[in-house]
Amino acid sequence: MPGPLDGVRVLDLSRLLPGPFCTQLLTDLGAEVIKVEDPQGGDYLRWTPPLLDDGTSVLFHALNRGKKSVTLDLKSEDGAAKFRKLLSSADVVVESFRPGVMEKLGFSPASMLGEFPRLVVCSISGYGQAGPLRLRAGHDINYVARSGAYALMAAPVVLPVQVADLAAGAWPAAMQICAALVGRARTGVGAVVDVSMKDGVTGLLSMVLARTLVGEDVGGGRDLLVGAVPCYGIYPTSDGFLSVGALEPKFWAAFCAALGQPELATRNFDADIRSLLVELIAQKTTAAWTTIFSAVDACVEPVLSPAEALAEARRVDVDIGGRIFAFVGLGVDAPGCTVRAPTLGQHNAELLRP
Repeated sequence: MPGPLDGVRVLDLSRLLPGPFCTQLLTDLGAEVIKVEDPQGGDYLRWTPPLLDDGTSVLFHALNRGKKSVTLDLKSEDGAAKFRKLLSSADVVVESFRPGVMEKLGFSPASMLGEFPRLVVCSISGYGQAGPLRLRAGHDINYVARSGAYALMAAPVVLPVQVADLAAGAWPAAMQICAALVGRARTGVGAVVDVSMKDGVTGLLSMVLARTLVGEDVGGGRDLLVGAVPCYGIYPTSDGFLSVGALEPKFWAAFCAALGQPELATRNFDADIRSLLVELIAQKTTAAWTTIFSAVDACVEPVLSPAEALAEARRVDVDIGGRIFAFVGLGVDAPGCTVRAPTLGQHNAELLRP
């Protein structure tokens, strides 16, 4: 069954995580995504362990299922000419170079749109295409640090999910690309999309940062959802952890009743009872608490291991060299592409004909 983006051709010049995740979302929605890779090794993720028997990275397959691959040296006249020909049949370009690189190659977003007015050009970068930080190198941890998110915690720790790369980079990029395609269908004109991962993380904090506008200090663990109240947090069990999100009074009352402490039902924001909760929850295993709270509507769930989470996730089965790998779906309401990732330059003959 064709997806909603069936017939849309995307040229993907990005590498590693944010750009490929974005274009994998587009692939799963039905777009034809062509990775335009450096002939000298291509996307760095191709060779990042763990490697499969054929020498390819399982990480690369996770983010590049069903895409096509061509190799072009965009610094050469021949490579630039072939890329320009690909542009003539493309709907979308995604790139994640440092600002200014595409201009040096002769393919600035504005010039591509000027030559091909129906094109949607999306640039994903740490700090955006303009401003004083635009040329600074960085990674997810740096963008989250500058966004204000880490400072909300009492003791900042490295997050296990790449929030800037994914929630503030890949997803907004995919959304804005789809929006631009809708706009193009109405006007006939494409667009230039500038995604700043740092700005995206700050945007995710819009509700929290609104408190500062009226003088509240939300840093250092003082905000509601970062450990300030006992009804919302992570508690150790005897062998793992339990998440408690009983913010509303009815959920908190149900939680207290299940603990055998109904008298605590009015103390959901009382930090003094946290030590009691820690003591009580530590007396049982995670499995025991899961059984108890499976019958209670209290917003309490176990902290699953990655393997446990994968077992209950929506998955996409991909055949790689005769072995089936169940990759986790990326969260779109679509079947997901079940075709393995391409080898480097696999589609040169098909797509780079003179």
